This record gives sequence, structure tokens and C-alpha cells, in this order.
Amino acid sequence: MTRERIPADNPQTPEKISLGQKLFFERRLSADGTVSCSTCHDPALAFTDKKPASIGIKGRVGQRNAPTILNALYNKTQFWDGRVNTVEEQAANPIVNAFEMGHPNLDAAVAQIARVEEYQQAFQRVFGRPPNGPDLLRAIASYERTQLSFDSPFDHFIAGDKNAIDASAKRGWELFNTQARCNKCHALTDTQRDVMVFTDNDFHNIGIGIIRHNVVALARQAEQLIKTGDTAAIDRAAIQSDMSALGRFLITKKEKDIASFKTPDIRNVLVTGPYFHDGSQETLWDVIDHYNKGDGLQNPYLDEDIQPLALSETEIDDLVAFMASLTSANYKEQGEAELARQRALSRTTRPQRDTGRAFGPKPSQSAPPK
Repeated sequence: MTRERIPADNPQTPEKISLGQKLFFERRLSADGTVSCSTCHDPALAFTDKKPASIGIKGRVGQRNAPTILNALYNKTQFWDGRVNTVEEQAANPIVNAFEMGHPNLDAAVAQIARVEEYQQAFQRVFGRPPNGPDLLRAIASYERTQLSFDSPFDHFIAGDKNAIDASAKRGWELFNTQARCNKCHALTDTQRDVMVFTDNDFHNIGIGIIRHNVVALARQAEQLIKTGDTAAIDRAAIQSDMSALGRFLITKKEKDIASFKTPDIRNVLVTGPYFHDGSQETLWDVIDHYNKGDGLQNPYLDEDIQPLALSETEIDDLVAFMASLTSANYKEQGEAELARQRALSRTTRPQRDTGRAFGPKPSQSAPPK
């Protein structure tokens, strides 16, 4: 499966990967020389930045949480709204977004590194030509495709080591695929469990951000902005404005996609918080509490699979134990510390918890406005 995800026009080579790694950490790819790809995708933080929303040049704060690039080569689309398909395309957008790396265009970024003798030689050696935009993106994408992360306790369990995870995590795995309904999005199908990337590669409205934003009014406003299909305008809307809350709608312009966002891979989820597209939830307990109460009462576009789950506190703990078991070996110590931090916080602070709604009936949904 991994080889299938390498595009024919950008084969992996050690020299290209090495160049891509250097570019990934290169601050000259930002307009003021302060931000690199690694600023928001820090390897020490499981290729995230641990912030609700990322901070770009001049302290500009965007609207969305930086997803990890671990296993990004398996994504069928990139970004929370799926606005591009390839890792190469993904690498380009932040460089030219005013809130991220801030160059007016890709050529301006290339000009910054083309002055450096080391890069001149490296591009000639790898591509046989001087630095240029497409090759810069090919190199960065090649490096990002090397960031695979498996080898978790759960992987050892699935491979046959029944002692690799504890009884709580085993119960959590069963809940994940049954009562908790996580498999509605984080599986291949409702009946076919996914033990690799835990995503349906689809987009869902799960009730995040609806209360804070008038998405109907935003959608009408966005229709005027994006009817031309201007990809730069869409990227600006996604990162720089409240239209970010519209999610997939910015791409498809379909009403059913209002406030829908991509199902993320949940490998290493313990160490890649805060959670959801807006980084609004601090702990995995908060995430499960959100789903447990079937959140989205005032949301006519809520995914039909969202409903109260009636999960007990022990069952919530079991689900967290399962998700913690998806932490790869190279993040083991970080994961243990983060689990202890989140568990302690969950015992005193649970802003999403609503036991009455969690154990109540599924509320009726209002119809979308005409």
C-alpha cells in the first residue's frame, strides 16, 4: 500500500528526501525568515505544534489546527477540508498564505533559496536544474512521505500479542466498533474494521463550531467569494476568516457539506492534540464527551450518525485507553506523560460533559433553512 502512494512523477530517492528534509526546516521559505514547515509540524511534537490554531509570520493566528503529517501519504485528500489531493499541493499552500509563511507567490520563495550555493548544488544534483517551484514541492513532499508511524502496542496486539494492550484498551477497541459508533467514520465500513489508518477518508459535520458561527449566513457570503473557483481565495477563506467554519462547503459548494471536515487518522492521537479542526478540545475525554451527548442540537447539517451514546465513565476511560494504545514506540514517553496530564485534567475539568443528554433520546433535528 505504501508503494502505491508514491506518485510516478515523483519517485523517492535518498538525495531528494535529504533535500526535502532541509527545506522542511528552512525558515527562508517564509517571507520574513521566521517560519518553516516545521514550525507548525514539529517532529518533537509528533509533527504538530500543540496549539489550537497555528501561528504564522508576524504572529498571525489562523483558524485551524495543524494536523500531523505522520502517515499523510495515505490521505486521499489534504487539509481539513480536502481542498487539494497531493502532498505536493499541500506543501505549496502555506508558503503563499499571508497568515502562514506569507510569500506573495511560490517564485518569491524560490528566489530566497536560489541565492544559496548549497541549494543551487543540491537542486542540480537531485533534479538536474536550478531551484524552481515544482521541484521544491517535490522535495518537501518526498521527505513528508517518509514520516510513517506504526509500531504501537495496538499493532502488536493485532499481530497476535494478546498482552500488548491491557483489558481496558481491549474493551475500548470493542466499544470503538459498537456502542461508541466511532467506526461510523474511523473504519473502512460500518462492518469492516480498519486497523491501519482508522479513517473513511470522508467529510462529516460533527457539530463543532456551529454554535459560535452563523454558518448559513457564512455560506451565502462564501458562495459569492468562491464561485470563480479561485484556489487562492479559497485558501485565504479557510485560514484567515470565519468562513473556515464552513469546511468542505468551501470546496464543493454543496449544502450538505456545510461545516463538514475530514475524518482524521487517529494514530498517535494522544500526542497530537488539541483536537478537532479548530483545536477546541483539550483532552480525549473532552472529545468523547462531545460525541457522548450527541452534540449539535442547533445544527441542521449534523451528520446522521451523531446521536447520544450513553457511555458510562468507565467506558469513556476504556475508549481513551484504546486510543492511547495507538501511540507509536518513538512517542512512548511523550504519550505516557500526556495521558497522565489529560487524565488528571479530566478528573476536575469536563466542559463537554452532559450526562443527561448522553443518556437521553436523540433530539429531533431542525431542517436546513430554505
